[in-house]
Amino acid sequence: MHAWPASEVPALPGEGRDLQIHDTATGGLVALDPGPVARIYVCGITPYDATHMGHAATYNAFDLVQRVWLDTKRQVHYVQNVTDVDDPLLERAERDGVDWVGLAEQETALFREDMTALRMLPPRHYIGAVEAIPGIVPLVERLRDAGAAYELEGDVYFSVESDPNFGKVSNLDAAAMRLLSAERGGDPDRPGKKNPLDPMLWMAAREGEPSWDGGSLGQGRPGWHIECVAIALDHLGMGFDVQGGGSDLAFPHHEMGASHAQVLTGEFPMAKAYVHAGMVALDGEKMSKSKGNLVFVSKLRRDGVDPAAIRLALLAHHYRADWEWTDTVLADAVARLENWRAAVSRPDGPSAEALVEEIREALAHDLDAPAALAAVDRWAALQREAGGTDEGAPGVVSRTVDALLGVAL
Repeated sequence: MHAWPASEVPALPGEGRDLQIHDTATGGLVALDPGPVARIYVCGITPYDATHMGHAATYNAFDLVQRVWLDTKRQVHYVQNVTDVDDPLLERAERDGVDWVGLAEQETALFREDMTALRMLPPRHYIGAVEAIPGIVPLVERLRDAGAAYELEGDVYFSVESDPNFGKVSNLDAAAMRLLSAERGGDPDRPGKKNPLDPMLWMAAREGEPSWDGGSLGQGRPGWHIECVAIALDHLGMGFDVQGGGSDLAFPHHEMGASHAQVLTGEFPMAKAYVHAGMVALDGEKMSKSKGNLVFVSKLRRDGVDPAAIRLALLAHHYRADWEWTDTVLADAVARLENWRAAVSRPDGPSAEALVEEIREALAHDLDAPAALAAVDRWAALQREAGGTDEGAPGVVSRTVDALLGVAL
């Protein structure tokens, strides 16, 4: 599966800052010091309805991570999946009377278009669950043969008790885990499971649903968590720098995935930092496909909204914060974009050296994009009120905003 084209990232003078970022597992900031190649895995979409502002906010956060690392002259090995076979996709296809494969391809193509418009840097590897199945089957077989998985009516489940470090990503108690498991794709009440929290690794073929040859596992399809584990281990290995996604993925998805990988490899942890973006709401409720309260990037673009303004609307909120999309949020972003473009359109202006370092410092401290935006606002205000004599300053500001914030002025 191919990703989307990359926009050019301007090189900036001086040196970038190493990233400190909030780690869900430890509950505090961790200083990341990757080698020459920083490694990041971000969970992708299930392509039955893309791309709403919750998606965009999540991928914007991890785009900033990439940009901070690139500014330190590192390479970035970024991997993202597409869950192109799963119950919600099949249910939507059946509801609409369309082929599930065609639906997945259509929505994935739209996602690519949205990411390109928003200037999100693409992953090096963009992998669909279906194409990953040949690598998933051997992992499930290894877990089963090691006694870390068991069969139940043809399905194969992972035993969470096989991982002594289970629970160290989300740090939730058993009651909270069971509740979230039921809400987020698990089946804690299924009779016969060794532990209600045990997640499915391989689902035996169901009538009328797609299935693949699972070797000794029989016909079926993979569970959600093992999909990402297979892709991450194949392309990044253990101990990669950042596992990313929305905050609703901390449990069960990232918790279960970490346990799968840790049992498979005997190593801990799977990732050095588990980083989670906040949720975006509309009319007081979290945007979700089940509720239908979605604001789509593609719809805003069709309505003539500049993608740079959409990106500024995302950047105005700290990535870990839960926030609400409103008409005012968008109007403020449109006004900010106009103000910034007017400021950099002049041939000279106030010196931008301090601004570059202020933006770097803000982003290096847990991706504080609102502080970075405020710094540019102050420079633009000086430009508007007093101007300046530095002929190169507007160009430096424009390149910095592009390189570090992904906004083309």
